[in-house]
Amino acid sequence: MPEGHTLHRLARLHRRLFARRPVSVSSPQGRFAGSAALLDGQVLTGAEAHGKHLFHRYGRDRVVHVHLGLYGTFADNALPAPEPVGQLRMRLVGETHFADLRGPTACELITSAEARALRARLGPDPLRRDADPDRVWERISRSRSPLATLLMDQTVVSGVGNVYRAELLFRHGLDPQLPGRALDRATWDEMWPDLVALMRDGVRVGRIDTVAPEHDPRRRGEPGRKDRHGGEVYVYRRAGLPCLVCGSEVRTAAHAARNLFWCPTCQPDR
Repeated sequence: MPEGHTLHRLARLHRRLFARRPVSVSSPQGRFAGSAALLDGQVLTGAEAHGKHLFHRYGRDRVVHVHLGLYGTFADNALPAPEPVGQLRMRLVGETHFADLRGPTACELITSAEARALRARLGPDPLRRDADPDRVWERISRSRSPLATLLMDQTVVSGVGNVYRAELLFRHGLDPQLPGRALDRATWDEMWPDLVALMRDGVRVGRIDTVAPEHDPRRRGEPGRKDRHGGEVYVYRRAGLPCLVCGSEVRTAAHAARNLFWCPTCQPDR
């Protein structure tokens, strides 16, 4: 599932390519056809992200809410657009580019009030200027749930997925199973700006890089990481490989239907 930085990159791209101009909106698949007909030819006034949710705004009270889920993609290219192929939920066409949305969990036309209500249910987004880290701390510090659970709870903090969770916990030497209420405030005050910096870097470069230069395997003449997520990471999807810091074997385990990754030496039980 795309993490928060991906949705912020999309919002920034769509503002640049389509905002403040009339756009053509269609639903070749048909599942969004009625709403697309209402929007076709209207001006896209803005695009923004909150966590893993993308919002396209049309006028004062029409908002297209998109959640990509596990399989959704939103891809753009220069015109001319080819004939639609496959399950294309929504096509957005501007003056110079088009964008195709396929396989989202959600693609719906809602009101501004409904968009505000949806966002109110989400936790603070580290990539938004209105994010309040104290609000996140209040939830974490009162909870018996493990940090691994809390960081992936979108009502606690919005936009963090499996990669950022694993890497943030490693960078701060925290056992994923540590209860939230056992986390000290000083550590949290270090974690939040680190998370903000990591995610902002993700928006800038389009991948998740978390490894400090002194730990980068490429500096030792070893091959860098190669998978669809890109970027160099400490523990995510490195189960069975040596930790880049201490050499211990990186471990993995199922947790709430997702996989945890951690180093037992760098992230010891407390």
